Amino acid sequence: MSVTSSSTTVAAPSAWAPLRIATYRSLWLALLASNIGTWMQTVGAQWLLVEHSGTDTLVAVVQTASTLPIVLFALPSGALADTFDRRRLLMAVQLSLVGVGAVLTTLTVAGRMPAALLLTLTFALGAGQALTAPAWQALIPDLVPRSQLASASALGAISMNLARAVGPAIAGVLIARTGPGVVFGLNALSFAYFAFVLWRWHRPAEDHSGAPERFGAAVRAGGRYVRHSPVVRRILLRAAFFLVPGSALWALLPLVASRRLGLGPGGYGVLLGAVGIGAVAGALLLPRMRTRWSMNRLLLIAGVVFAAVLMVLGLTRSEAAVVAALLPAGVAWVMVLSSVNASMQLFLPGWVRARGLAVYQMVFAGGQAAGALAWGALSDASGLVVAHLTAAVLMLAGVVTLRWWPMRDTTGLNRDPATYWPEPHLELEPEDADGPVLVTVTYPVSPRHEEAFRAAMEAVRRSRLRTGAVRWELFRDGEHPDRFVEAYLVPSWDEHLRQHTGRLTGADRDAEERAQALTDGPAEASHLLSAR
Repeated sequence: MSVTSSSTTVAAPSAWAPLRIATYRSLWLALLASNIGTWMQTVGAQWLLVEHSGTDTLVAVVQTASTLPIVLFALPSGALADTFDRRRLLMAVQLSLVGVGAVLTTLTVAGRMPAALLLTLTFALGAGQALTAPAWQALIPDLVPRSQLASASALGAISMNLARAVGPAIAGVLIARTGPGVVFGLNALSFAYFAFVLWRWHRPAEDHSGAPERFGAAVRAGGRYVRHSPVVRRILLRAAFFLVPGSALWALLPLVASRRLGLGPGGYGVLLGAVGIGAVAGALLLPRMRTRWSMNRLLLIAGVVFAAVLMVLGLTRSEAAVVAALLPAGVAWVMVLSSVNASMQLFLPGWVRARGLAVYQMVFAGGQAAGALAWGALSDASGLVVAHLTAAVLMLAGVVTLRWWPMRDTTGLNRDPATYWPEPHLELEPEDADGPVLVTVTYPVSPRHEEAFRAAMEAVRRSRLRTGAVRWELFRDGEHPDRFVEAYLVPSWDEHLRQHTGRLTGADRDAEERAQALTDGPAEASHLLSAR
């Protein structure tokens, strides 16, 4: 099968390079502790339901309850993280999670934890994770050099998957000996430790010149950016094609352990640990694999490997075979998600980074939440074998779509901030909240360049819509056919000023210059203010 290449020929830094930065290292270790606690809590909740409920769907819904809040709250969380101090936001969230964990622990130890309440508190913990993820992800480019972002993304995968290897194993031992209450208590302590490390970190003062974006406007701006960015949409599509069928592994693995293999909580922890060990190995190998294969080749290989693993889980009853299959599953999982996350980190400009990553988190969590519910229901109706084989077929179908929807090559795009628009000078001085504002730009274009100019303006259209415009049109002057008039509507004067001062990148400037090169003179801009 032919796959369009988006290769990277420059050797990537070591996956360990960002850990040489003390601040990043301390926060990474704190997040690792929190991730371990989260996986312990997940295993505890799933096993509690395995023992006290009789349906596959209810067990699988633990994953849905923990990930659905990210779908619901991630974009508002990203807007908060792009607007307010991220360190203080993270501290407040961790302290709230300590409170939820304390309630969960107390009621479980007291034997007063029905399934509905367990899922409700799991949902509350997921809401905290929804607030945590965009703020933490958006902090990373401030902690490490841009050249190390891919390595930092790999370290994020190592943290998550090392936690997946260690957390379930610890949880299995503790559940077998003391019950899930202790596991829930340790998870609460992991949140407290993360909050303590954040409190000790004295972040350099930020430049707060200019008012922060209004919350509602910030949420809408983040949604517009994603909607009008073909690169971001393609990254999200590739992630979804992998995550929906891939979620069958996580949703059904406790049932494979208990029903097909006859394992207890300790054995289930071993299975999850095998995936985690494979994922850590994959993260360490990823820099070398990136230099050897294109991004699309990585996605193809990982998808085929993961589909094969799903088939093994559905067809075998051998514990050794399942453990052996879960090791490459971990490698494939981290190959895809670490690469996709790094692509998002490298592409998104700073002003919308947390919101763009929040949308990625929504796809990440939503794919797993919807998939877990679907695979649990299918297993209830048709059995574990049918559910796993269906997921494998769906994974292979997603791999085939690489032929038509590959990852886009962004190696030539300039993502550095660019402030190149002249400051507007108006006789009428509007307030920041005044709007809408209609901006028109008139271009003189000779007939021989008309077709090329219209084509070049398509990239300008996407730039305007990504950075603040809600409507855009290109008109031709009826009285002067050699004049083209670009008109775009911005919700407020503040939104338009942000286009002037911080939202544009070198790629936006390049798009405008390509269009300007086809004109016969300088463009003339005007700003029309609402008369109401």
